[in-house]
Amino acid sequence: MAMQINVVLYHCSEESHEENLPSEWYEKTFPKLIELTHMLKNLDSIDGRLININDNSVVIDDSLQQSMHTFKSLARAFLGSPTAQQALTTHTAIPPLCFSKKSERGPMTINSLTRVCNFLNISAQQRKLIRLSICPQVTQHQIWTGALEEILSGLKSEIELMGHHSPNKGVKIGQQIIYSCLKFLDAAVTYDPDSTSWMRPSPSKLNGSPVSHKWEDILEMFNDLMNCLRKEKEKLFHLPKLGVMKEGLLQIKDVVVDKNIGYRETRHQESLVQKKLTKTLGHSSRCLFTLLMYYLYGSVADVEVEICGGLYESGGKDRFCLCMGKILTSDEEKTVRSGVKQLDRALGLFKYVRETAGMKGDLDIQGHLWCVGAEETSVTYRGNRFFVHGIRF
Repeated sequence: MAMQINVVLYHCSEESHEENLPSEWYEKTFPKLIELTHMLKNLDSIDGRLININDNSVVIDDSLQQSMHTFKSLARAFLGSPTAQQALTTHTAIPPLCFSKKSERGPMTINSLTRVCNFLNISAQQRKLIRLSICPQVTQHQIWTGALEEILSGLKSEIELMGHHSPNKGVKIGQQIIYSCLKFLDAAVTYDPDSTSWMRPSPSKLNGSPVSHKWEDILEMFNDLMNCLRKEKEKLFHLPKLGVMKEGLLQIKDVVVDKNIGYRETRHQESLVQKKLTKTLGHSSRCLFTLLMYYLYGSVADVEVEICGGLYESGGKDRFCLCMGKILTSDEEKTVRSGVKQLDRALGLFKYVRETAGMKGDLDIQGHLWCVGAEETSVTYRGNRFFVHGIRF
């Protein structure tokens, strides 16, 4: 089956210069699409990983991962069919020409503010305003340490699962380094609303001189960790984020981390972290973007948009609608709900950046989800509309 599907995809790519494929192609390919829908039911590709929707567990299966990629590619081609395009135009609530261009039906990975701004056509001056507004918020000490802990905890879970299937020396050493990194972060997190930390004495008043650590220590541990796990990098979702966060660590490597210093000294060191990161993380920084995602959603994942859509004029002067989409393997409630939440996260990011830029005009956001054989319907989530469409031939 996999070989036949690959052949179909090859013909699809050969004819990619055409907006509409021949009707014979749709007729020949639709049974394969149905077959893949049944095979992949209750599975979805989320943030680059194959996820079981029923329990949110990660599925490690290269064959299923490839089948999912094939399914999404074939379904994306069907969105350009006359039938699918005609169905969109019948909805008065959907902007005219929505998803009509082939480029608007392609995927998009967002890993920096620059990519968001390019998509929204935000000017250079407005980009400076965005950075100046966002940086002081997302570089707060608790956001910085929280993002690092989220990455390390995620990586810890991944290699624990990997250790059960294929334990090796690199993975075992990696586990020890992660433990050390998390212990380091525990020392870095000093905020406790119930503590009387302001009464904490300075080091000179303590018995002995405690050893002070610096952020350079965790930078070295990150380098060792990436080296230990380099053979497993294709299997570990959180590993690339270590490299991303090194950009920030390099800027603050001389800042002291120590719970045993006095309250004022501690706050001064935390303020240095924020100031240095705010000053040095540029608009295109992936580290800055990771901090923003953690600040907004408590997640460090980049934004994966399956159907990138666009910004469309929407029935009036200075009124726009941002539309993006996703392809589902099932129209069951749990799967639709999961897809809606993913789309809402992506759409919310774009709306947040646009509002921060102070751009003129009202902006509505719409999510569109496609599934083989689904009935046309719509749902409202957090005040925004999400349309469910059927893929048919």
